[in-house]
Amino acid sequence: MKNEKEKELKPIILLVEDNTKILYNLKLLLEFNDYNPIPATNGVEALAILNKLDSPPDMILCDIMMPEMDGYEFYQKMNDNPQWQFIPFIFLTAKASPEDVRFGKKLGADDYITKPFNEEDLLSSITGKISRNKKSKILRKQIEKNLLTSLKLGQRSSVTQNEKDNFFILLMIWDEIYGPRLKGVYPSESKTPFDIKQIGTQLFQTKVSLYGHLDYYEAQGVLLRISNINKDGYIFFETMDDSKVRGGKRQFMLAVLAPKINYLESLRIDEVFKEIAERIIENNEWDKEKSWIEISQILSSPIMDLAS
Repeated sequence: MKNEKEKELKPIILLVEDNTKILYNLKLLLEFNDYNPIPATNGVEALAILNKLDSPPDMILCDIMMPEMDGYEFYQKMNDNPQWQFIPFIFLTAKASPEDVRFGKKLGADDYITKPFNEEDLLSSITGKISRNKKSKILRKQIEKNLLTSLKLGQRSSVTQNEKDNFFILLMIWDEIYGPRLKGVYPSESKTPFDIKQIGTQLFQTKVSLYGHLDYYEAQGVLLRISNINKDGYIFFETMDDSKVRGGKRQFMLAVLAPKINYLESLRIDEVFKEIAERIIENNEWDKEKSWIEISQILSSPIMDLAS
């Protein structure tokens, strides 16, 4: 009875692998390191297991070349279900060409590890992904709470007409030597009642704690409260190709700071930031004033208008 309870407390890993010898060895490795692995031999079997579980597993470790349903198809079908979209997912496969790795990461997998693999590297990746997902769950719960609060407020907007000038947008770019560097702010830096560079660096480091320094391949957005300046912030991270930096990708962050930002507003801001990011990636240009006006309209619009 005690062993069953202890097993339930261990992180659950759905292990999808058609090679029975590899599956057995991986199962032993995970059990030895205090995980609770659930084996499946192909994507069809894995989907059936997901449907039977009371709650999603903490991680999915999946081969690609399998009968009945390969890893790519399984990953895509899994992501069609909103309940499973946030499960950390690692491809563990013999498909080791650069094209295969890029394709796997482009699909959105959290990691792509090739066989033969180093056990310590695999365990480190699993530990990191599960830890970050726990932090993300906390943030998602806070976002859901913000959404409910926003809807209860009826038609109130987050920023009143008197507060329209009391919010700022900024751009931070990662520098290999100096770390996060402020590259743009609107209104001007001199009008901010706090050290905007320091706040920008603080927000950039928030991303590092959530996703790791180089451990993301798609745009990421986070809504949070910045207690030391009594403001909400929506921060959006993306990368651009740059052969001068490690990994060939230079990271940058867009952020808006306002007295209050609700969840529905953050969704609209995210759309604006995605368009800005595309322009920055294409030609490194950004019309700060125009973007500020767009976000100003979002923050001062009635909430029910945003939901429509």
